[in-house]
Amino acid sequence: MEKKRVAIVGAGVSGLAACKHLLERGCRPVVFEADTVLGGMWAHTPECTTLQTPRPMYQYSDFPWPDSVTEVFPGHRQVMDYLGAYARHFGVLDCVRFGHRVLGMEYVGVGEETVAAWEEWGGSGGAFGSGDGEWRLEVANADGHVQRWIFTKFAESYYSIPMKKYDMVPDHSLFEALVVCLVAITPKDHYKRLEEGSIVRKEGVLLEGESSPTKSDIVIFGTGYKGDEKINDMLKSEYFGSIAVGSTSTTVPLYRECIHPKIPQLAVLGYSESLANLYTTEIRAKWLTHFMDGGFRLPSIKAMQKDVLEWEKFMKRYSRGYFRRSCIGILNIWYNDQLCKDMGCNPRRKNGFFTELSEIYGPGDYANLHPK
Repeated sequence: MEKKRVAIVGAGVSGLAACKHLLERGCRPVVFEADTVLGGMWAHTPECTTLQTPRPMYQYSDFPWPDSVTEVFPGHRQVMDYLGAYARHFGVLDCVRFGHRVLGMEYVGVGEETVAAWEEWGGSGGAFGSGDGEWRLEVANADGHVQRWIFTKFAESYYSIPMKKYDMVPDHSLFEALVVCLVAITPKDHYKRLEEGSIVRKEGVLLEGESSPTKSDIVIFGTGYKGDEKINDMLKSEYFGSIAVGSTSTTVPLYRECIHPKIPQLAVLGYSESLANLYTTEIRAKWLTHFMDGGFRLPSIKAMQKDVLEWEKFMKRYSRGYFRRSCIGILNIWYNDQLCKDMGCNPRRKNGFFTELSEIYGPGDYANLHPK
């Protein structure tokens, strides 16, 4: 790949994977991380947090967990150490600018009317478009000094009898939960502890350091964030901002859950969830870097929009009011198959017909994925 400069916003699991694969392709990525540490959301979770995905399913395909980690569900510190080791091993840390927050970004060189009229993504269907447009990023460092950077690419961004007994059955079905990634793994000995009384339901909110709960009629959880708002806040263009995440009546319009058909030279990694986010975002990073290296061209804008609409129909049919959640949970293998086909790789990663039918797919199946 010609040494194009690539901006990556965020040093979470997606940003680290994108940077690693871009380095392997000879690119010059710069990772802007607003925090002083890597890890994304993992950097801000309580120390008591553990994985909900079993360890073998939550790892990069070419970087297994160390032998010293034996827990099925590693904890916060172990995950942070794992991500740090990955970044050091593949030289990613050298690319990260900590304490640098992206305040805004603007596509320059091509007018919005021209962009809106394009029939091919970026005007050519290739990763870097026609060569006339580029992204200008406004970045503030830890001291508040604002810098302007110009880049040619931007990347990143249950059911059982015991549940009825304890009145824990949700309103949505198991299938709907799988479609939109609302499934959670029950903590170890959860129902046993409920039975023995060591877990009790209390009225109100129990604050750290206090022995009794603060009684509340309503509890508002302000602990998360809305990815679509983060994307919109960075886009200076009113036109791009109006189309970037769709409307409340549509799904987020990303082709392959990564590329907006009408916004050139920009990709979003990590926005769409799966039941094992880390290795899903890694294969997306492989797909994206292969595309950037000229490995394939995107379909026409019209074809990508048609694909996005088919995905929207599926989500609305099977997830009811949750269709806005970007999730490939129940179709994870099918989704990986599409990425493999785009890259010219055999989507069947198992050895033999019966293992293909009977064994679960995981990160190791994509360890030797070498796009043609």
